[in-house]
Amino acid sequence: MAFCVQCGNRVADADQFCAKCGARQKVAGPHTAGPQIASDPLAGISGRTASLLCYIPWIGWIAAIVVLASNRFRNDSQVRFHAFQGLYIFVAWLMVEWVVSPFLSASGWLLGMPFHRLGGGLLQLGVFAAWIFMLVKVSHEENYKLPILGDLAERSVSEQRS
Repeated sequence: MAFCVQCGNRVADADQFCAKCGARQKVAGPHTAGPQIASDPLAGISGRTASLLCYIPWIGWIAAIVVLASNRFRNDSQVRFHAFQGLYIFVAWLMVEWVVSPFLSASGWLLGMPFHRLGGGLLQLGVFAAWIFMLVKVSHEENYKLPILGDLAERSVSEQRS
């Protein structure tokens, strides 16, 4: 069983066109033996799975970059939205980890406040909760746009279409 060269849908070896997207398929001739190697490593991954991978805490940014760079999801605005939103959640995590938490820690130490670590910890918990929340939403195939990061992701997807 082969996969469509455009959308990754399963096609029979003798099919000349994909039943889902209509793209012309490479027909295996008599000189080709064995299974064909897919040109795109993401050819067998569904849009839902690719979107889920973009929200894995701390490492989803790698999947998001791969999804955004692949030809497989170049025209799928929903998957690209999730890739951008997953990247922006990771950037929010970095900002909390590297900027906000040290600032709160330094200001709390200078002012003598005993709860200076609480603010940074709560923000980190909030970002982690956003990752988990989006994993649940995408796994149920529900479209959800986070308040600020979702707007940025929508803008990024629309700018790439222009």
